[in-house]
Amino acid sequence: MIRINDINHIYFLGIGGIGMSAIARFFKWKGADVSGYDRTPSHLTEELQKEGISVWFDESPTLIPGNIDLVVITPAIPVNHRGLVHLKNKGLPIVKRSELLGIITGEGKTIAVAGTHGKTTTSTLTAHILYQSEIGCNAFLGGISKNYQNNLLISDHPTPWMVTEADEFDRSFLQLYPFIATITATDADHLDIYGTHQALLDSFQQFTQQIQPGGFLILKTGTPLDIINKSLTVYTYSIDDETTDCHAANITFDGTRYHFDLVMPRRIIPDLCPGIPAKVNVENAVAACTMAALAGCSDNEIRSALSTFSGIRRRFDLRINEGGRVYIDDYAHHPEEIKALISSVRHMYPNRKITGVFQPHLFSRTRDFAEGFALELSKLDECYLLDIYPARELPIKGITSQFVADRMTAEPKVVSVKALLPIIEDKKPEVLLTIGAGDIDKLVEPLEIIIRNQIKQSNGKI
Repeated sequence: MIRINDINHIYFLGIGGIGMSAIARFFKWKGADVSGYDRTPSHLTEELQKEGISVWFDESPTLIPGNIDLVVITPAIPVNHRGLVHLKNKGLPIVKRSELLGIITGEGKTIAVAGTHGKTTTSTLTAHILYQSEIGCNAFLGGISKNYQNNLLISDHPTPWMVTEADEFDRSFLQLYPFIATITATDADHLDIYGTHQALLDSFQQFTQQIQPGGFLILKTGTPLDIINKSLTVYTYSIDDETTDCHAANITFDGTRYHFDLVMPRRIIPDLCPGIPAKVNVENAVAACTMAALAGCSDNEIRSALSTFSGIRRRFDLRINEGGRVYIDDYAHHPEEIKALISSVRHMYPNRKITGVFQPHLFSRTRDFAEGFALELSKLDECYLLDIYPARELPIKGITSQFVADRMTAEPKVVSVKALLPIIEDKKPEVLLTIGAGDIDKLVEPLEIIIRNQIKQSNGKI
């Protein structure tokens, strides 16, 4: 049995992943010697190295330390990886990230947020509220919080609460046994893992059965799950459906932020205002504030923390909003996420021309949801498609970005990364969105530079 306090030397295969890096940081905080491998350098691996964590980008077993207590792997690591083969041959204990997260969170009282979309923002917001309250929390986040520039939060005082994103990929969330849980959505996804939508729903069903007796489930209304765990209190939620247990009322938009009252059973918290834009985040806030309230946060703690929440990198990340120009970067990689993104942007900028740049993620997801992608992307005024980001997959014959483009009612352009920047420089889009879960984030800084230079030029400053 793995005992967290007995681990002095830990090695991560895939340390640059968002979930892996949070656990690596946790063990660094505990005083362990932490090191690992990733395929390519990234902003996140650079941050880990600055924090004193050794990271290598070569599979060679000679780079692996010789005094390892535990090896942690991500499902993205292939079975023939030279480092993994070497570590297996040495007989070292090897665990999946999800298993280790389950062990860590099992030592506290867990709040877990699951769902095929919305879970990163909802879990990070929940963690922010608790972290800013007298209750406190430790948190393992699925994105980099802009408030803390980190995906790991450690309370400065003892607290039983742990907040984590519950990832359905590879059935990882079945390692968790939370006291409070939210399910934000159960749309078909990860069909390369599950095969069918029903198999995915079955896993969510199993997740609800693992919520501890006397615990709570905050369930998005309309979610097709039959909750058979009778030891739970189940609350439904929505953005503004008055028939749900938890919802927003009196929603207003002042041109920058949304304001609303939170309605819960036997409790109303008035005058809430999230510090981040997008109408979809009102719904995320309903779930997050409900969980924080169940954990014991006061109305004032919830109101104050919600107003100071700065969001997450690559989740409706408003990079530029000045000089008549808007640039938003978003991780959306599922048709429903793209639908929510474009709808939110339309609501905020109703009379502006919206240009989107989308990088499909995975050949299998592109194949499975091509019609959905085409439908939602056609709602843009102008759309550019980059090549598919393969991640862990090999190409599938006939599945390219053109496969999506051919199904769109609009007239998208399939372009290379190299060709995109001059296009944006020439077009000067009013509202620009970069969309996708691959390496499209590498374009964010160059695009920001182009747009900011154009703003300066239009103001006559250069």
